[in-house]
Amino acid sequence: MATKQGKKDNRLSDKEAMHIAETTDVSPGQAKELAEKHGKEKAKKEAANFKAEG
Repeated sequence: MATKQGKKDNRLSDKEAMHIAETTDVSPGQAKELAEKHGKEKAKKEAANFKAEG
C-alpha cells in the first residue's frame, strides 16, 4: 500500500477552525474549506481577506 509522502495535511481541527472563525468573519466550515484549498497558514490570511472584502 502506497503512502502519501511529501503531502501536507491541510485539514484544520475543530479548535483551529473555531479560532479562525472567532477572529474573522468566516464560519468554521469556511475556515476548513480555505485550509484545504490554500493550506493551514494561508487559510488565516485568506479568512482575513474575507473580513476585509465583506
